[in-house]
Amino acid sequence: MAASVVLVHGLRTSRTMWRHQVERLESVGHAVYPVDLPGHGGRMGERFTLDAAVDTIGSAVTRAAEESGAPAFLAGFSLGAYLALEYAGRGDAPIRGVLAASCGTVPYRWILAPYRAGANVIARLPDRGRSMNEFFVRRFVPAPGADDVLAGGAPLDVMDDVLRELRRLTPLESVRRIDVPIWFVNGRFDHFRLQERAFLRAAPNGRLVHVPNANHMVSVTNPDAFTGILLDALTETA
Repeated sequence: MAASVVLVHGLRTSRTMWRHQVERLESVGHAVYPVDLPGHGGRMGERFTLDAAVDTIGSAVTRAAEESGAPAFLAGFSLGAYLALEYAGRGDAPIRGVLAASCGTVPYRWILAPYRAGANVIARLPDRGRSMNEFFVRRFVPAPGADDVLAGGAPLDVMDDVLRELRRLTPLESVRRIDVPIWFVNGRFDHFRLQERAFLRAAPNGRLVHVPNANHMVSVTNPDAFTGILLDALTETA
């Protein structure tokens, strides 16, 4: 049965990172709604705030549910996964399930502080870190995934806003309030899966899936396996 799927990208990426998933899902009849979060992609001139980001997801989910006549499936990667859990845990969202990828560590302040400090240093480079960002994407993401990640442009000014706003999230509490099925999907070599078991224990209806030969950028380092998991989740929640 065809479904509507909302896709939420990660930090310093955009909706273009989902090209593989969009093409595969649409090829089997699903309607796909990839979003750009504030400060990213086509919204690069906007400031990122938690509330605006959650509103973006809510608008996409509402549109998807209205156009399909049924609850949407919500999938997010990294930042997008944390935000998807926040949105789903706030109330009665018109969703049938959640796939939360690469978000297996609670964003405590003591974890975020070094990232903010490093981001502020990088922002002072002559190109504000553009070449460094492209180097690491191409180093750790095989083609054509690297091109998909970079296609939406590099949001160089969003890091501090995002890392500041992430301090407001309490993902384990959000997960406890979500009664639809949740798939926690992590690459086998993801450094962010330190507390993945805690996330699984917190979920009333959760499951944990590891993707072999994948790092943190799981949807683009092993896109076929990741998309297969997403398709299975859509089948199970039909």
